[in-house]
Amino acid sequence: MVDFTVNGTDKSYDGDEAMPLLWYLRDELGLTGTKFGCGIAACGACTIHIDGEAVRGCVTPISAAAGKAVVTIEALSKDGDHPVQIAWRELNVAQCGYCQPGQMMQAAALLATTPEPTDDDIDEQMYGNLCRCGTYPRIRAAIKLAAAKAARP
Repeated sequence: MVDFTVNGTDKSYDGDEAMPLLWYLRDELGLTGTKFGCGIAACGACTIHIDGEAVRGCVTPISAAAGKAVVTIEALSKDGDHPVQIAWRELNVAQCGYCQPGQMMQAAALLATTPEPTDDDIDEQMYGNLCRCGTYPRIRAAIKLAAAKAARP
């Protein structure tokens, strides 16, 4: 039995503890904002937070969540007012949008540890999040805007 929280709600899972957390979130809880992309942690579409750290749900076994807090894009902010979400909307970052939940979760984790990221910080932390549409310049601009919004009183 694996006990943990998902988006602030206590959960228990009594099944194959090696199952990727992504499938529990999508198939069991209906949290489909977290996307399946590659299945090998190479694209970042499945990025979620476990105890505040960005991880790839497609290769993270559900057992890794034991006793921890899992947060998906659905709970980044209940009202959609996280600085990352606001910046993404203001700069129209999404094109097809498929990768954007993972991009946003990775960006939120970056800003939680590095409130004023440099271009190098952004490159290093966002490296594993791929965008087929090539919106990287807008993603970088949105991260910088989100940092500025978060810094304002």
